[in-house]
Amino acid sequence: MKKGLLMNKPSIPLGLVFSRSGPYAMMAGEMLKSALMAVDEVNQSAEFDFIFAPRLRDPGGVVAAYHTACAELIREDSVDHIVGCYTSASRKQVLPIVERTDRLLWHPARYEGFECSDNVIYVGAAPNHTVIPLVRYMLDNIAGDVFCVGSNYVWTWETNRVMREIVTGAGGCILAERLLELGEKAVEHIVKEIVVRKPPVVFNTLVGESSYYFFRALHQATMSAGLTIPMLSCSLCEPELTLIGSAASVGCITSSAYFESIARPENRAFVGRWKKRYGADSHPSVDGQSTYVCVLLLARAIRRAGTTEVGAVRRAAANHRYDSPQGPVWIDPENNHCFLTSRLARSVPGCRFEIFWEAAAPERPDPYLSNLDLSAIGAKLERSRGAMMTRPNYLRTVK
Repeated sequence: MKKGLLMNKPSIPLGLVFSRSGPYAMMAGEMLKSALMAVDEVNQSAEFDFIFAPRLRDPGGVVAAYHTACAELIREDSVDHIVGCYTSASRKQVLPIVERTDRLLWHPARYEGFECSDNVIYVGAAPNHTVIPLVRYMLDNIAGDVFCVGSNYVWTWETNRVMREIVTGAGGCILAERLLELGEKAVEHIVKEIVVRKPPVVFNTLVGESSYYFFRALHQATMSAGLTIPMLSCSLCEPELTLIGSAASVGCITSSAYFESIARPENRAFVGRWKKRYGADSHPSVDGQSTYVCVLLLARAIRRAGTTEVGAVRRAAANHRYDSPQGPVWIDPENNHCFLTSRLARSVPGCRFEIFWEAAAPERPDPYLSNLDLSAIGAKLERSRGAMMTRPNYLRTVK
């Protein structure tokens, strides 16, 4: 589309709040790249009779600065819609101001659940999309006892709580919960404890640089000790594999709604556009792809509503199916979370993931895990232990 035609379209300010510095700058930077790519695609598309004018704010990884950033966007730029926040700590800072001013936050990142706001669209995976498939796989195929290590904030607290309830309800045991402050790089004491105790599996909810240091240190220590200890994650993604290094990142079982290796034509096209824009050696991340989906869902809702007014956009967005790179996505109007397809993958050499299971269809979001049947999981674990942990029926292996 010619530049002159873009000038004839009305401009809608769009808030983008991502940290380009701080302990998780890499992941937030990937999300910003995806947002800008989506904005450009919307602006160049004849499908939309408006353009987005991005208004960027960089909180620098400082939690309190997210509230200030959003206040400025609302007061100075008159934005109705904000896309952003990587961590749950930052989302919690933003929540009061978007509720008080009746704006809409489009939250792309996977999160721990147990929240629902009329002023947030939760496009990232809920715990039933990520934690539950991962824990079930662990219980049925690896072990009932687990060593947990994570960052000291709400993502780890709530995710570990879910892990604890499921594992103990199934007759297993949480061997330890070790927490580090966001950005902490001193991981050696935890690695030493793991090598000494030799847990059957480690569950990692560390964020950003802390996680990368932990992966590398644990790999070196277990190699020196002649140990093989499986690691599980609900957050690891392709750009992080590259930062960790091919050797140290291999073998982590990760639960996610998106991997670059998804064999869908929509994803192949998305990855092709991404690499054309950002380089053949670059890789889209799960939260980056989800940020892209946020912008497209918002643009489609504004087009359907004919306005940026929050209530009208929210109603127009509900139940509207979008065939995204990760698969069909739509918003459940009962809780403002998205139907998503759960997947499990293993990190392999070459800094990539091989998907070995995916849900048969997009699953309804259950942010409060109100439909979780702990007794059924416990019974299945007992049967699995008696049958040498055979693969459960609910897993559909990807060929």
